Amino acid sequence: MKFSTKIFNSHPKPDGDFFLGIKKIIGFKPKNLQVYEKAFLHRSLNKKDSEGNPMNYERLEFLGDAMLGTIISKHLYNEVPEGDEGYLTKMRSKIVSRKHLNELGKDLNLLNYVESKIPKSHFGENIHGNVFEALVGAIYLDRGYDYCERFINDRVIGPYVDIEQLEGKVISYKSLVIEWCQKQKKDFLYEVYEDTGNDEHKHFAVKLFIDEKVLSKARATSKKKAEEKASKRAYFALQGKM
Repeated sequence: MKFSTKIFNSHPKPDGDFFLGIKKIIGFKPKNLQVYEKAFLHRSLNKKDSEGNPMNYERLEFLGDAMLGTIISKHLYNEVPEGDEGYLTKMRSKIVSRKHLNELGKDLNLLNYVESKIPKSHFGENIHGNVFEALVGAIYLDRGYDYCERFINDRVIGPYVDIEQLEGKVISYKSLVIEWCQKQKKDFLYEVYEDTGNDEHKHFAVKLFIDEKVLSKARATSKKKAEEKASKRAYFALQGKM
């Protein structure tokens, strides 16, 4: 891949080096190298194909997300015959959570292959998971379902999916707290406000009220993160009751 020397985080490699790198990551030979190259193109490059369509990893990310969900669903369906729809859905959500996908992308060092005009320091955490999903989509287009399943079995299910551990893994503390309050018929309120501290980045603070009493407080760089952080503290405060 040849890009301008002005591109940040770009590591132009001869096709042979890129081929070997992708082969090592996916565990088999890629046939159509161009589809893998697209899986690492960031939209900041504004690249287009011969028909004027945008060339970046986002469409492959969409496809990879669907394939990942399908293959994980099949695995859970076969491995947990006693699991009902709600159980299987919850377990799948834990496996394909954004946090987990980000960890997978980091473990495979996928960011090293991303071509972008944006410095790495400006990327959020989700870039790792997004590119991982794009890679899954590329594998499906290049080698079909069986090879896609093989990759997910080798890179996701085999090393990371432990049913017993996943059963005890909490996805959202906020959901647990709200569910408990509703069952116990308790009033709850998340009071969120912008934190006027001296931090370089804007923060939000949250107070979690249960039955009009402040049970926990937290602050983070987004309202969602602050609420989840406060919920986690409330969860452990209420653990004996919950």
